[in-house]
Amino acid sequence: MTVVKSTIPESARQVTGDALQGTLVDLLGLSLIGKQAHWNIVGPRFRSIHLQLDELVSAARSFADTVAERSAALGIPADGRPETIASAFTLPGPKDGWVRDSDVVGLMVEALEAAIAKLRERIAATEEADPVTQDLLISITADLEKQRWMFDAENWPRDN
Repeated sequence: MTVVKSTIPESARQVTGDALQGTLVDLLGLSLIGKQAHWNIVGPRFRSIHLQLDELVSAARSFADTVAERSAALGIPADGRPETIASAFTLPGPKDGWVRDSDVVGLMVEALEAAIAKLRERIAATEEADPVTQDLLISITADLEKQRWMFDAENWPRDN
């Protein structure tokens, strides 16, 4: 059943829909990773990283809403159901229990790098299919790169 008529051709709609759905899964997953780490972080940098995780979670949730609404605007139903996220999510996640602050930082850098790499692939895929969606993905990537940088800066000084 098609409720909303798409403004782009079917072939472009498929490419764009796949890019948006993958991004939605990654963003919702990032928000869950961030909250899990937020609740279980321990260590001397607890407070600053705890607050930084909330900033990431807020951004990821806001972007997820924007991505889902872009999908709907193109006549593609977004799928953010828990079972969809659980089965499709591939970014690294935290272990269970308490997580040391330095481990949280490393996890968030790794998860954000993986999400950014996938976004860059989707940016390339949507270049011709839908430049509007590509622009949205570029904007999200820019913010996630800033988030990754901020977490990575917590790793200083480094031994290497």
